[in-house]
Amino acid sequence: MGDRRKNLEEALRMIGQLPRTTVEAVSPVYLSEPLGYRDQEWFCNAVFRIRTLLAPDRLLEACKSIERGMGRPEQHPRWGPRIIDLDILLYDDLVIRLQHLEIPHPEMHRRKFVLLPLLDLADPFHPELQQRIHELLESCRDRSVLLKQNLPLQ
Repeated sequence: MGDRRKNLEEALRMIGQLPRTTVEAVSPVYLSEPLGYRDQEWFCNAVFRIRTLLAPDRLLEACKSIERGMGRPEQHPRWGPRIIDLDILLYDDLVIRLQHLEIPHPEMHRRKFVLLPLLDLADPFHPELQQRIHELLESCRDRSVLLKQNLPLQ
């Protein structure tokens, strides 16, 4: 919702201000057609690689705090319009399956809008599926349209 690119830039800035956290790389932005609820603007997607000493649960808390600070309500329709959506895709080679935190992200291997920008940064190994990201992209059944933007995030 709103200025989607500016929202990504603001989230990136706020992540870079987290304690003991550094943004190391940022993928290009991709526009993707919305999933589920189709009567909305296309989504703006990017992947940030960070180095942090925050534990995964603390990082999740920080991401949720950033989302709330940017105006995202606690409750929202699944796949509906939103200001920002921050997800932890991978955290080193950890596999965490808790009610409130799942790493690797449980849907990432099914979403081109996650795999393509992630592959722009690196080709990490998915510790649970035992495949590299390029392999997951090759077998991904997602046929949605993505448009790569050439302007980097600030």
